[in-house]
Amino acid sequence: MSTAWARVAGRTVVAAVLTVLLAGGCSGPSQPALPTSEQARSELIKAAQQVLVDRCMTGRGAVGQSGSQEDALFGTDPAELEVTLATGYTVRTHTDGCLAQAHRHLYGDQARWFRAEVTVNNLRPEARARLEDDPRYRAALARRATCPDKDTRCARESGLGDVRARLEPARLAEVRAAHREDIATYDQLRDRALHRAARLLAGRPSPSRKGPAPS
Repeated sequence: MSTAWARVAGRTVVAAVLTVLLAGGCSGPSQPALPTSEQARSELIKAAQQVLVDRCMTGRGAVGQSGSQEDALFGTDPAELEVTLATGYTVRTHTDGCLAQAHRHLYGDQARWFRAEVTVNNLRPEARARLEDDPRYRAALARRATCPDKDTRCARESGLGDVRARLEPARLAEVRAAHREDIATYDQLRDRALHRAARLLAGRPSPSRKGPAPS
């Protein structure tokens, strides 16, 4: 066998061994399979959140204690976190309740998740608020305001629904572009929560399967 051929054969053996090692025990613990549908992913995170909340409530001795149960779950005033939306509304939450503790476990950073979630969940209301700057929308809104209650024909003929359907997609695209960083944070932290939820619930009954609640 020539020296060149021996080198090639040796490299082939090494490559084969590395392939086996990477595919086998050296690849680390396997990640539980993740659901594919958006609804199933949301249910998985909610189920994990409930497990964490139940553990926290039990640990605080708040289960069945009506007087302290709400404070233990949601936290006590004053609320430590708040987000003021472009629509003018302010949303607040606590950091000392069991729900907040569950969010920290799943998302890693409760404050970042709270800001991102509130913002992303209100993208459409912000887009609709921007419609009020459009004279076509304001005119249709004024026509709709003259319709008597429950007069569906008048409401339809005002054209408000058609105008909103035409204009809202562009406004929503503008809002999403303005909040691209919030959307990226939302996706990143939700993906983290999804993987942590899958590990937490590994071996437990599926969230969609009927049966007794996880202990």
